[in-house]
Amino acid sequence: MYQELTRSIQVSVEAFYVDDQSSPAHNRYVFGYRVQIANQGGETVQLLRRHWRITDARGRTVEVRGDGVVGKQPVLAPGEVFEYTSGAPLATSSGIMVGSYLMVTSSGEQFEVAIPAFSLDAPGLAARPN
Repeated sequence: MYQELTRSIQVSVEAFYVDDQSSPAHNRYVFGYRVQIANQGGETVQLLRRHWRITDARGRTVEVRGDGVVGKQPVLAPGEVFEYTSGAPLATSSGIMVGSYLMVTSSGEQFEVAIPAFSLDAPGLAARPN
């Protein structure tokens, strides 16, 4: 589990390989990731946008930006947690993802929350950090 805390917002990520959607013979490796966003602070916040940087083992990087996550822009009151699962395909058997969320407080103040860098590794590979 990878974790990052920014301004009382705890982001935890767990990555996994999706074997039934992958096809190594065709250079297609699909990875899933579960994200938990916990508001440990004293103010209500809303997730507005996401930004991901996905890099494969050959160093090719794709940036993904968009509104919300999985079609939602969740509002988190103090103590609340939002969880979702998503995925990313790669052309290599390993890679790394890192990103950020744009949040806004109920008073209208916007701030960035870091998503921890996490490794994507197909099973059966020699262990190596990305």
